[in-house]
Amino acid sequence: MTDVPDSGQFARSPAAERVSASLKRRYAAEKRFRLYGLVSILAAISFLLFLLGSIVSNGYSAFWQSQIRLEVEFSKADFDPKGTDDPKVIGGANFNAPIRDALRKLFPAVEGRANLRRLYGLISPSAPFTLRNMVLADTSLIGTRQSVWLPASSDVDVFVKGQIDVSVPEDARRIKDQDIAWIQALQERSDVELQFNTALFSNGDSRDAEVAGIWGAVVGSFYALLICLVLSFPLGVMAAVYLEEFAPKNRWTDLVEVNINNLAAVPSIVFGLLGLAVFLNFFDLPRSAPLVGGMVLALMTLPTIIIAARAALKAVPPSIREAALGVGASKVQTITHHVLPLAMPGMLTGTIIGMAQALGETAPLLMIGMVAFIVDIPGGPLDPATVLPVQVYLWADSPERAFVERTSAAIMVLLAFLISMNLLAIILRKRFERRW
Repeated sequence: MTDVPDSGQFARSPAAERVSASLKRRYAAEKRFRLYGLVSILAAISFLLFLLGSIVSNGYSAFWQSQIRLEVEFSKADFDPKGTDDPKVIGGANFNAPIRDALRKLFPAVEGRANLRRLYGLISPSAPFTLRNMVLADTSLIGTRQSVWLPASSDVDVFVKGQIDVSVPEDARRIKDQDIAWIQALQERSDVELQFNTALFSNGDSRDAEVAGIWGAVVGSFYALLICLVLSFPLGVMAAVYLEEFAPKNRWTDLVEVNINNLAAVPSIVFGLLGLAVFLNFFDLPRSAPLVGGMVLALMTLPTIIIAARAALKAVPPSIREAALGVGASKVQTITHHVLPLAMPGMLTGTIIGMAQALGETAPLLMIGMVAFIVDIPGGPLDPATVLPVQVYLWADSPERAFVERTSAAIMVLLAFLISMNLLAIILRKRFERRW
């Protein structure tokens, strides 16, 4: 008989030692791999938190705007000398004069053209338009004296928020010592306040940072995304249904599928060049219009929607189709009555993700002229407009310190929209998802 080594002899054998050493190395490698993964995740989260923290720290102050209170005399002789209440007459009045009179009454010792110019500069250049809109909305103000809050200039606003280092030499900062003395005098009288910046959410773009807003860009983004959705969703779904359910499997459909996958990876600026060449130069559509922007974004979003819709159709079990065909339903009835309703949640999820991607695009819209400086709120998809990402780009290029916080604030609003759209996609998927 052959002698069988006992367990003690096997444990002390060279083979067992090699296996034990190999297991230790494997376990150590696994621990290192898990550690590398954990470090990578923590690093990514740290970078993300740092990015979001820098954006929030720079942008939260933009939601507040410095206002200066003045006792304004709405003289009937200046605004409506004939008492006609004619909006044209009232609108054409000099609304700068009562603001300057109020400032001179607050600081009667100020003399000289240069000093008066600096004193008038405490108030935003847009303040006369604020008074004009106030009087046109309520003509009973004419002939009265009112305490009115008017927006301060961007330099005053930045100083009030503590974003100017007054310890540096006077020549190295935009706001001078005399301006600071006037502002402090107003603060002692409680005539300077930080109020919620409604202009940021109700105005269009402006050269004056204190009254610049994102509403024009938000409306432009809405029209562009609406055009994009109307064009890309039905075309994407129909293309996916045809390729997945009806198209024969041959080299031509394989070529189409490869091209769709390739188009999903094409840089977005290429679609902008396509829109510039076809929609603007060939069809002569209006430049810088949300209609053209939406069409360009639709071209860019179509591959994403088609790929997501095909994946949703593939996820529907074949038994659904077989059962419908077995009870006498036609191919079209099977698709429209059974397959599409079950695949629609996945299609909607892919569409929302594609629309979120389109919302954040800038490069293709720059190529079709949506980088123009637009003050008026667009009234339709054919009016000149810009979009939120382009507005961020324009403000980021401005050298004024006040536009830095507005750039970050616009990024915060854009991120809020993107997060909301992604949350909507998750909710729809969870709400309508079915498991078989």
